[in-house]
Amino acid sequence: MKIWKNTSTLNGYDEGLDFTNNEKKADIALLGSKKIELSSFVNLKGIFRAGIGKDNVPESEAFKKNILVRYPSKKTINTIFNETAAYTCNLIFRMMYNNIGKIDPWVKNDRKALFDKSLLVIGSGNIGSRVASLMKPFMNVSTFDILNNKNIELPALLNKADCVTLHIPKNNSNESFMNHEKLKMMKDNSSLVNTARGQIVDEDALFLEIKSGRLTAAFDVFWNEPYNGKLKKFHPEKFFMSPHIASTCSEFLEGCREGLDSLIKDIGND
Repeated sequence: MKIWKNTSTLNGYDEGLDFTNNEKKADIALLGSKKIELSSFVNLKGIFRAGIGKDNVPESEAFKKNILVRYPSKKTINTIFNETAAYTCNLIFRMMYNNIGKIDPWVKNDRKALFDKSLLVIGSGNIGSRVASLMKPFMNVSTFDILNNKNIELPALLNKADCVTLHIPKNNSNESFMNHEKLKMMKDNSSLVNTARGQIVDEDALFLEIKSGRLTAAFDVFWNEPYNGKLKKFHPEKFFMSPHIASTCSEFLEGCREGLDSLIKDIGND
């Protein structure tokens, strides 16, 4: 079974798999977060998405062509939710303790106690709700979700938050959700954390805010990956970057491999 891939997610967990770079020879497409043109895959029998996002998966077109589409199991998806939430908390802590002092010269910077700081979680779905719950013992946590809140509430929430973390899907209405206007609503010296999708933030607007010294940010997702854009020059102090690894624990990778193997078996039995 020939497998074409546009992700490195299963690198190191791909023993025994037969890969091809030729789209026309591929029986299975192993997808990360990038889109594919299904018309290029003339012999495709199955698609496996190594993750939870569905915005790049041509489900309806695949269904019409009798191409099986599979995602990780419920157990693996739960691992993705938990680990991404935990990693998000790690980024929040990192940015809240981003400028606390130096070793050489030995300098201690004044800071506000963490329990007196405010966190705004935008998006109260599977990951955002976990982040809010995990962070409540440490910070004053507020949430904003379009299903539960009115848009008129957002400016005041942005203005008082020391950290804003994003957990909304990538879709047409959320493209550049954090634009010039909303970024300017954030308070001075606050931080933006993004483990959702790069495209929900206006890259140019964020660049201007970080360049001015008003905001900092920590991103695990980007507009293009690997990311070599204009914000990279601010890494690591003002714009901390990690290579899209929020959910990449061994349990997630093993679960994805099991799901891919199951798809291969089912296609082989047809």
